[in-house]
This record gives sequence, C-alpha cells and structure tokens, in this order.
Amino acid sequence: MKMIKTFKYGGIHPDDNKISAGTAIETVMPEGIVRIFLSQHIGAPATAIVAKGDKVKTGQLIAKAAGFVSANIHSSVSGTVTGIDLTADHLGIKKEAITIKVEDDEWQDDIDRSDRIVKEITLTAAEIVKKIADSGLVGLGGAAFPSHVKLSPPPGKTAKYLIINAAECEPYLTSDYRIMLEHTEELMIGVLILKKATGVSLAYIGVEINKPEAIAKLNSLASEYEGIKIVPLKKKYPQGGEKQLIKAVTNREVPSGGLPVDVGAIVHNVGTAFSVYEAVQKNKPLIDNIVTVTGKNMSVQKNLLVRVGTPVSKLIELAGGIPENTGKVIFGGPMMGKAASNIEAPTQKSTSAVLLMPERESHRGEVSACVRCARCVSVCPMKLEPYLLKRLSERKMFEESEKNSAHDCIECGSCAYSCPANIPLLDYIRLSKAEVLKMKRNRK
Repeated sequence: MKMIKTFKYGGIHPDDNKISAGTAIETVMPEGIVRIFLSQHIGAPATAIVAKGDKVKTGQLIAKAAGFVSANIHSSVSGTVTGIDLTADHLGIKKEAITIKVEDDEWQDDIDRSDRIVKEITLTAAEIVKKIADSGLVGLGGAAFPSHVKLSPPPGKTAKYLIINAAECEPYLTSDYRIMLEHTEELMIGVLILKKATGVSLAYIGVEINKPEAIAKLNSLASEYEGIKIVPLKKKYPQGGEKQLIKAVTNREVPSGGLPVDVGAIVHNVGTAFSVYEAVQKNKPLIDNIVTVTGKNMSVQKNLLVRVGTPVSKLIELAGGIPENTGKVIFGGPMMGKAASNIEAPTQKSTSAVLLMPERESHRGEVSACVRCARCVSVCPMKLEPYLLKRLSERKMFEESEKNSAHDCIECGSCAYSCPANIPLLDYIRLSKAEVLKMKRNRK
C-alpha cells in the first residue's frame, strides 16, 4: 500500500461538504451582456485595445498585458463592445471592465473547437511559455498569478520538481475533481506540456484520498504518460497551499519570505494544467472556467463551464435560485472565499465557486477574551503565532509584525476557525500583512 503523505505542521480537518462532486460539468451558453475586468490577475491591469462600437469574436484579444507580471485578456463572447468603464466586482469595488453585448457565438478561426485529443507536443519549451503568455493563462487555484511568470524562474533558480495541485482541500469546491474525472487525458497532456516547459523529468500530481475515483482514474492513465506520478495525500486543510503541498510531496520546506522555486519546485493547479492543454494544443485562450455553485440548502448542485464575464446571478438562477434561508453568498470556499455584496458581479478567470451559506452558519460567534489555549499556534501551517500577530496589529506595531513574519501568512483561516473565543484572528493578520508588504515595497 502506498504511503499517504501530508505536511507535518499545523492544519485542520473541516467537513468536506463536497455535495456537488457527483454533478457532471454543464456548459452555460452566453447571453445578454458580459463584463470583462481588465484586472483579474495578480500584477498590472491589462490595457484595452478595443473601443466602444467594435465588433469582436470569441477568443479575440481585447486587452494586452501591461508588463511582465500581467496577463492578456480575450473576449469570451462575440458581439459588440458597448463600453469600457467602471464595474463593481463581488466586493462592490469598482474596476475598469470591457462590456460586450452578446450577438452570436462566432469564434476566432484558429481555435480548434473539436473534441479530438491532440497528444503530440510540437512546440519548444520557449514557444510553450510564449503561447501560455499569449493565451492569458493565470493560476486557477485562487491567486490568479500569471502562469508564464511561474514558468520563467529568476536567474540562478532551476526547477527540479513540477507539482500539480489536485488537493482541492477547500470545503465544497469540486471543479478540479470534475476535471480529473471528465478531462483526465487532456489534464495528463497538459502536465506533459508543463514538464517540457520547465525541463523537469518527473511531475507529481498530489490528490487527497477523499477523491478515490479521481486517484483511480489518474493512476489508470499514468502508465501511458512518461514521468507522471500520482501522489495520494491525507485529507488535511490547507493541503492545497503551495508551501504545504511542496512539503507533503517532496519533504522540502520553502524558507520564510521565499518562493517555491527556491527549493526547486514549480506548482500549478489542475485547472491551470487543463487550460495549458487547451491553449497549446487547441489554440484556445483562457475565456472560460468551471465554477461550482453549491450550498446545503440549494435545490440542485452545479459544476458549470462558464464564459468569463457572466453575471453570477445567472449561475445562481441555473442552480435553482437563492433559498429563502440564505444568510451569505461567498465567492470561493468557506475558508478563503470572500462574502459577496454584489451578486450581479461578473465571473473572473479565477472564479472557482459560488457558495450559498444557510443563515444558521453565516454569522460569527460572539467574541470573548482569549483563553491562552494556543490552539491557533498549533494549527498554523506556517508556524506563526496568530494571537501575537493579532495583538501587534491592534497596536499598529507593524515593524514587530514583520519581525514575527506576518508576511508569511497564507490566509488559510485555520487560526480563526479553531479559536474557541471566536476572535477574528485572520482579519487582524491580514491588516498587518498588508502593512508589512507595503513597508517592504517602499524600501525597494
């Protein structure tokens, strides 16, 4: 029997609630209007290259990356550009977006829309990285970091390990799981493409053992694809964190303030690997993604293939609408997602889930005094002291916060989840982290 791996320090075990796992992916056809943000990735916002009144096709470049850490934006529909102006995102923050009225579904001629599997990889490593950049690919595990940047390590850094993050440890989310079941072969080819781009000889796909069907499906194909190893992982949150996954798979530890490539690792999400296949083998830019629409009181559960820019309210409608006793709508999962103030907001490249939480689970417990139990310390996967960082944040002692590595927080929420006093530890640490990162930037 294979040894079940995991990271060693910290972590929690929230209920899976993978209630949408058995629901196959459904395609949502675009209609009405879409609003496509120019900033839906880490780094500089893209620069629009279309204007009001222009006709565009599905897959057409409509905004160019404004720097190395940025990403191209493509039209997810065909129709007429009706404006480039400010649009509120799910948090109510207004950002520049291109609005397109959907008129038909005419695609760029060079995009292969057939179902045929293309196995032969003809591009060189450099051509693959360029293709990924041209296609606007970003990490689909949540951070939306431009994928070509990860594939371009700094001078003196060399990749030794390619790790595909298939943990999907966040409760409720099932989009990666459905890709593993329904697009297994395309995923495997995407991994081979990433291997070629990084120059590594062995890739690991780390999957938690609460997904036995996915592990079996991946193992059944792994022998056909050279240099891909399936690694079963213990169910533990936040196993999908880059640093925790690297520790679990390779037993290497990313240093404080460091990057995965500092220990020779490059990590990509399952959804990203699938998008790499589509971009390199089918010439399809990142114009859609799979969004889980779920909740304990939903009439139906959905995994939807959605064009970027689709109003979230439409996805909720397709899942039967908002139940009467809903207390909160979350973009993402319950641990790292953000409560939405605007469900008319458009989906973005990295939108992974829309979670409708029942009223009884939507409110924080009453905060009481810290009981000095140190549970927050024992569950922190980054070996931080959340209770201390909270105190420093309250007192605006951000230099001390830096000395105590607030910038290393991965914002997993394990500390707040485990606190018997219901103290919102993560809120305080996020404030400190933002201030520390600002100080570090100012020094440069």
